Amino acid sequence: MFRNWDKWASHRFQKVKMRCRKGIPSSLRAKAWQLLSNSQELLESNPGKFDELEQEQGDPKWLDIIEKDLHRQFPFHEMFAARGGHGQQDLYRILKAYTIYRPDEGYCQAQAPVAAVLLMHMPAEQAFWCLVQICEKYLPGYYSAGLEAIQLDGEIFFSLLRRVCPMAYRHLKKFKIDPILYMTEWFMCIFSRTLPWSCVLRVWDMFFCEGVKIVFRVGLVLLKQMLGSVDKLRELQGMYETMERLRNIPPENIMEEVLVQEVVSLSVTEALIERECGIQVRKWRESRGELTHQPGRRLHGTRAIFEQKHRAAAISSGGSLSFLSSHIPPPGPLPRANRLECPFHLKYSFHKDNWITASAPRLSSSHLHCPFTQCRNRKQLLLCLLFLFF
Repeated sequence: MFRNWDKWASHRFQKVKMRCRKGIPSSLRAKAWQLLSNSQELLESNPGKFDELEQEQGDPKWLDIIEKDLHRQFPFHEMFAARGGHGQQDLYRILKAYTIYRPDEGYCQAQAPVAAVLLMHMPAEQAFWCLVQICEKYLPGYYSAGLEAIQLDGEIFFSLLRRVCPMAYRHLKKFKIDPILYMTEWFMCIFSRTLPWSCVLRVWDMFFCEGVKIVFRVGLVLLKQMLGSVDKLRELQGMYETMERLRNIPPENIMEEVLVQEVVSLSVTEALIERECGIQVRKWRESRGELTHQPGRRLHGTRAIFEQKHRAAAISSGGSLSFLSSHIPPPGPLPRANRLECPFHLKYSFHKDNWITASAPRLSSSHLHCPFTQCRNRKQLLLCLLFLFF
């Protein structure tokens, strides 16, 4: 599978997804996470970049905060137990490098446990590029100043909870417990501080493959398990008791296989999340004004990342886009300077199924690239093929 990764990601993605849901073997997890997130390609296309970032001074403001956070990350794990040990040193290198790589974002404390989990599985440079993909592709805006993205996802999450578990929704609504009070650590740390370790790894396997919908599903399943029955709600008679339960989930109540099965069976899709996102963005603008965060930047897992990469490559090289599925929305119109012209000055437009319509043929021998995939009639197609090959 690893040797022919592009083939598996494009043509046999369902098989990849099923294997990730079953759990990736420990010996293969580092390699799998890098391929799933496309961080390996990022590393290979930026040789020596991590070392360059490491040599720079960095902002003292961020470096002081990072230094104070190092000993708080998994203090009982052998990698991070010793102050100044190799684990803490590598963690410092990664977090410092990110503040230099993205000075507009700087450092967020929730990045430390995410980077620490990555370091447990791979060397510092590989972990850095994996962290970059999480911050830029999977959870864009989560670690930026203002935390608009996580607030917006909190509203989306609460709306989805109303569909999935009305009883839990009513209970939280009754005591005015906003989602930002309990789901911030869940989402920003990808449950690395919340679930038993075996569950954390299974969640991350699915997250790298399927994207943020896994984070939403896990959160919804947890609320359903803790607040989804009358018997459980009898023990939680107020805001304080409810918050204590949400912040300190008993690990013995979380069974790995049960959790995974419920997450997989929950009908919360990318389309549902994006539709709800549109609703919440409109509400946000009506009540709070314009967002500085752009919610449309998020990519839903491996397939979306793969398709974005190949779409960019196809457009830059003048190739066909017909191989792309409708998994992600088609792009908007290209800038005029970047539009590709075919031998017949074909005007083309994107449709919902990612195919392109050509029209209005006018012969011109000065144009060599033909981006269309479907002509209006057989005669037009034959003329174009004759021009290209003869």
